[in-house]
Amino acid sequence: MQRRACITRLATVAASALTLPGAVRAAAEPALPPGLRAAGQGTLRVFGFSIYRARLWVLPGFEPAQWAALPLALELEYLTSIRAEDIASRSLKEMRRVGEPKGEPNIEQAQRWQATLQALLPDVRSGDKLMGWHRPAQGALFLRGEQPLGEVAEPAFSRLFFGIWLSERTGAPELRQALLAPLLAAAPGPRA
Repeated sequence: MQRRACITRLATVAASALTLPGAVRAAAEPALPPGLRAAGQGTLRVFGFSIYRARLWVLPGFEPAQWAALPLALELEYLTSIRAEDIASRSLKEMRRVGEPKGEPNIEQAQRWQATLQALLPDVRSGDKLMGWHRPAQGALFLRGEQPLGEVAEPAFSRLFFGIWLSERTGAPELRQALLAPLLAAAPGPRA
């Protein structure tokens, strides 16, 4: 029920936004698509240590192969403490992996996005939950529990950021499979 409350809160956080430096916006009333439902979930483990649990939220009819063009939300429940600086640095490394074939992000974008993430995301402790909402034509919106953290109003950022978990170029293919497995099992045709 708490996850549903977080999704509901996400629905009330970002439509009108004040622009802040680095394309970060303060969140206000968004129009989260009604009918978002839980899909897959899994745990990121590194060298046997559990880092976080991830849970994917999608609309009915979600097509895994078209994830970048569809709205979705991803919730991370941290199982260890991590500094915002480390989250930002690792996120940029993984975004580069996802965007490598196209040379994304460029040096200027990478520097700006890392600084933006570092300013936007908090230090986390075990039990903390962060949620991100991928809005393909608008960018990404972030929450900590029910508290809005802000928005990065750049579609390319959002595509690469959520690609950390959902792109075929992810560095965590087992987690990607866990997030998408229920959707792949239900979807006819080619697999993502």
